[in-house]
Parts: sequence; C-alpha cells; structure tokens
Amino acid sequence: MRLTGFRVTNFRSVVDSGWITASAVNALIGVNESGKSNLLLPLWKLNPARDGDIQPTSDYPKTQYASIKDDPTSVVFIEAEFLAEKLGAEIAELTGRPVTEMERCRVTRSFSGDYCVSFPDCKVVRTSEPSVLRSTLENARRELDGMAGRRNEVAFKAALLRAIDDAIATLETKDHVTFEAVSEVSDQIINALSTFTDHGGSLRQRYTELIEEVEEIKAGLDSTPPEDVDGVSDLIIRGMPKFVYYSNYGNLDSEIYLPHVVENLGSRKLGSREEARARTLRTLFSFVRLKPEEILELGQEVEMTGKATTDEAEIARVATRKRERTILLHSAGADLTRKFAQWWKQGDYVFDFQADGDHFRIWVSDSRRPAKVELEDRSTGLQWFLCFYLVFLVESEGAHSGAVLLLDEPGLSLHPLAQRDLFKFFEGLSATNQIFYTTHSPFLVDADMLDQVRKVYVAEDGSTKASADLRRGNADPRGAGAAYAIHSALNMSVSESLLLGCLPVIVEGPSDQHYLTAIKLLLISQKRITPRRDIVFPPSHGAANARAISSILAGRDEDVPLVLLDGDAAGRKAARELQNGAYQSSKERVLSTDTYSEIDGSEVEDLFPAAFVANALDRMYRGRTSDFADVLRPGEPIVPQMEAWAKEQGIKLDPGWKVELSKLVKSRSLVAQPDTFDEACLARWEKLFVNLFGN
Repeated sequence: MRLTGFRVTNFRSVVDSGWITASAVNALIGVNESGKSNLLLPLWKLNPARDGDIQPTSDYPKTQYASIKDDPTSVVFIEAEFLAEKLGAEIAELTGRPVTEMERCRVTRSFSGDYCVSFPDCKVVRTSEPSVLRSTLENARRELDGMAGRRNEVAFKAALLRAIDDAIATLETKDHVTFEAVSEVSDQIINALSTFTDHGGSLRQRYTELIEEVEEIKAGLDSTPPEDVDGVSDLIIRGMPKFVYYSNYGNLDSEIYLPHVVENLGSRKLGSREEARARTLRTLFSFVRLKPEEILELGQEVEMTGKATTDEAEIARVATRKRERTILLHSAGADLTRKFAQWWKQGDYVFDFQADGDHFRIWVSDSRRPAKVELEDRSTGLQWFLCFYLVFLVESEGAHSGAVLLLDEPGLSLHPLAQRDLFKFFEGLSATNQIFYTTHSPFLVDADMLDQVRKVYVAEDGSTKASADLRRGNADPRGAGAAYAIHSALNMSVSESLLLGCLPVIVEGPSDQHYLTAIKLLLISQKRITPRRDIVFPPSHGAANARAISSILAGRDEDVPLVLLDGDAAGRKAARELQNGAYQSSKERVLSTDTYSEIDGSEVEDLFPAAFVANALDRMYRGRTSDFADVLRPGEPIVPQMEAWAKEQGIKLDPGWKVELSKLVKSRSLVAQPDTFDEACLARWEKLFVNLFGN
C-alpha cells in the first residue's frame, strides 16, 4: 500500500491540518514552534514500526483533555489515504465489488487506538424512495386482481392480494426503505403463501415474477459496506506500511567500551539520549555482522592456568580468532568506505574498525589527511551523517523496508553542500521508502519539485496548519519566514542555471514548469532522451514578461535563451515582440506549443493527453453533476474548455487553479504505468526536447 495523503485533527497544537498530499519525498517547512513535529508524530502513531504509543498528557490538546479522557474513542487524531495496489484485487474478490472501487482506502485512528477503514470510491446505496417498491407492488396487485386463475387458485389469489395490501400499508409510514425493509416485504409475501402448494398456474407465475422484482430492488441496496465484510478491514490494517520516526541520531564515540555496549543494548530503561546512541550502536554492529559479545569472545586472551608452559594449541586458537576478528572488521570498514562514498561527496573518507581487548574503535582518514584520526576528532557534520547513514542503511533494508520514514530536522549540523548530498540520499531511499522530513534549509528543498513542499504555519486561531500555498501564514506574503527557504531554493536554482551549465528554457508560468519537468522526467525514465546537461524552466510569470527574463539570462551566453510560449493570443503576441526585437537574428529560438501539441491556439496543458488532464481536473472537483471528462472535446485547446465547464458547474476557479492542476497531473504522471502515454504522445514530447537540446 502506498500513502497518498493524510490529515491530522485534534492532536497537540493541530486542530485540523487540512489534507496533506504524499509523494515520494515530501518536505514540511516552517519557522520554529509552528508545529512541524506535530504533523509527523500522529502519522507515526497511525502504525508505528516500534514504540509510538499514544501519550495522553502529551498528545491530547490541552483544551480538550478532560473530554477526550472521558471518551477517547470518539476523537480521531489521524486520517490517511492509501492506494491499495495489489490488495485492491483481493478486497474486490472478498466484497464482490469492482476493483476500481477498492483501489483507494482511508484509515483513521482514534485516541483509544481503534482503527476505522473506508473506501471513498465505493458508493454504498443504503436506502431508496418507497415509491419504487410501492409501484412494483401496486402494478403486480392490479395485474393479479384482473387475472381469473384456476378454481383451485382462489384461496391462493386472495392470500396473495392480502399480503400485497399489507406490504403496501407498511410503506405508507416510511420516508425511505432499506435493504432490511425490502427483505421484510419479500419474506412477508413468501410466508403468507407458504402453505399453498405449487399448481403452476398463471397466478403462481405472476407471483414468482413479483418476488424476482422485489429481490432486484433489494439487490440494488447494499446491506453491508465493504469495510464491514469479514476480513476486509483487518486486511487493510495489516497491509498498511509501517511508519518510522527519527528525531535524534546518537553520535558514536570513537572509542566504544564493549562491556558497556552489551549492558546498554540489553537494557529497557535507557533515557532518550542513551536510547538514540544504543540504536546507532545496534545498527553499527549489525553492519559489521558481529555482535559485541562475539567481538569480545574473539578477542579473549589465552587463559593462564598456572602451568609453566601454556598449551601451544590454545595459543594458536586464540591467535586465529583474533586474526579472524581483524579480517572481519577490516572487511566491514572497506564495505562502509565504498558505500559511504556513493552518498557523501565532501571528501574521500576511509573508515577502519579496530578492536583491542574490550575496546572497539573507529578510525577515519582521507586523501588530504592520510593519517588515521579517531572519529570524534572529525567534524560534527561527518559524525552526524555517518550515524544517520548507518541507521538508514541497516534499518531501511531490513525491518523498515517499504516503511514511510518521518525525519524531524535532519542534517542541522551539516555544511550546505552536505545537505544537498543528504537530499540526494533521500531521493535514493525513495525507491523503497516514502519520506517526510521537516527543515528550515533551502539546501534540502528541490526547486524543481516544489509541489512536494508544504508550508506549516500558525493560523489566526493559534493552531497548526499546513498548505501547498507556500505564501500562506504571513500577513505580507513577501515577508520573511519559512518561505525564505523556498525563495532561497529558487534563487539557487536560477543561479545554477546561470553558473553551472544548465540549459534554461523560459516558460510563461509555474504551471508550465511543472508540466515540462514531468515530461522531462518521463522521457528520461523511458530512455527517450539522455541529456548531457540538465534543463530548467524559469517562469516569466506571463507571456509579457518573457522579454525581460530573456534579457537577464542572455547576459550569460552569446546566444539568447530558448523561449517556449503558448500558442494562444497572448503567446503569439509575445513571440512576435521577441522575434522583432532581441530575437530578430535568432527567431528559431522562440518556440510555440502549437508545434508539439498539433492543436492551434494551444497551451502547455495541451502537450499532455486531454483525457489525462481531464481526469485530474475531475479529481480536483469531485461531486459535480457532470464530469469534465464527459464533455471534453479532444483536438481543441483544453484550458478554455475547462474554464467553460467550471462556469457551467458553478465552480469559482481560484487564481492558482492552473498551478494546482499542473501539480496533480505531474504527481499522477510520475507514478503512472509505463503504457499510460501512447507512442504518438511520447514521440511529440521527444521531438520537443530534441529540439530544445539541439537549438
């Protein structure tokens, strides 16, 4: 099962966080005391890999403490939505429902620890209008009353008409009928005629048809929601990923006294600092593939017996064991050196593990300082990353494989470049684990994936909120605060495009940036393009601004930067102005979406299959009288169609609706099946990017 979103309610400082969508790697940014940890902790306590007990004195909101204590079952603190994935087919088979209704499930947990499972896409019809059943009964009565029947069916007919009259009478007082009520009518008619033998006449045939009609009405009403089917909720709860919360990584000492390690690892009464260090030690010795007891045993000296001469065989045995210990430790050190170098780019470090009697030591060297130095004499950042790396390397491949990792303020002591390496480390881990982390650092925010960032802030009522709108939470959106990390990340992205050899392509707006980044990643994943340098899409925030942005970026190279504009009226006007001005001798560097969408008057949205975008829009605005996908006209620009549909449905589109839609299309496309986009679509995308790299 894969987490797609969650919502925190009534937990510590959080009244209602709102829905927070989940991608592969997710950042929560916020100033100190905004409540970032209070969003990770309840998610952890939904299904913790270990620990994670509900603590009333800490977790209950102080203003509701007494009422929650009296009735903890009634208060839900976490609600999470998952894609059931492989479980969907199994649940569909158990419930007899379509797989499409079972693909998405929702799990809540209350402060009593109880779970509740539901399926948002499953439409359970529990009641119907009495008129449907009444009309069926009245039609049958009218037909039966007009039928003569056989002489031996007179009593049968009278009993049948009485039973129908009684059933109609019971419906007079009902505003609606349920599955149970329809069953009662069916049983009432059948029981009234149970004493009559079947003579096979026309009355009997109409009676049989009536029972079938009533059963058909009953079949349209669901007596049991899918979550109440035996075994379904248990299957979902068992199938949920485990949640692993990390807030403290105990730094290792360079000299470790093994007898103390053995004692601490066996103790259940450690404080938080001691437990964090014990956890790191546990993973360290797991990586070395030797228990502390085994290291001690392999290093035991020859036992002195008091004899004049010691047994030569015993001396040889002890020497062999010590040599074996040395070989195992050197091998583990070489393995750590090799794996660590894949993620830590701040130096070519060499690690060496040594054991001397009851002591275990970690030595570090690098090309600039080849002499071995004990770990505690190296930088705090290196110590932190080594401990962090060991915990993740061991635990994510073992008990926590497939878990959702919740990281509270990782990498605080790291140099900015090391923080960038840490982010790359997260991207590598996301192949097996979804990740949520809190941060203040712009170096842990990917400017190309801002749709994966949520801003955490304190609302006017003093509660913690989270929003995809990264400007929320400030009286003046331009003011300082958590958004400073976003502004800095964007500035770094632009700087890198200027200074580090990236290829900038100016686009009109942030939504274009999301669509084109998604297309780029999809083409790379399918090996349709293998770019030698990265391509970035700085937005000009409107076709009219493209000229100003291009003049800024043109100062870097002799060539003016590429521009990709919409084919609508505003885009065509901006293209003419550019080609008659700064691009007069480089008109081919002004590109139009019309060329690659094969639609006149197109926008970047039209580069994607219209049905895919339509489904995303319907997902944003559920519960309307008609879906946009049902009225879509393929081959025409999609944005005017979406705006017209929204107006017809009474939907007020917010100023940022196109950006939100582009984020949803991007996230859905990056997790879609490989055959979601056909060859014609991929060929158009490939043509666009080949032209971008070739211009």
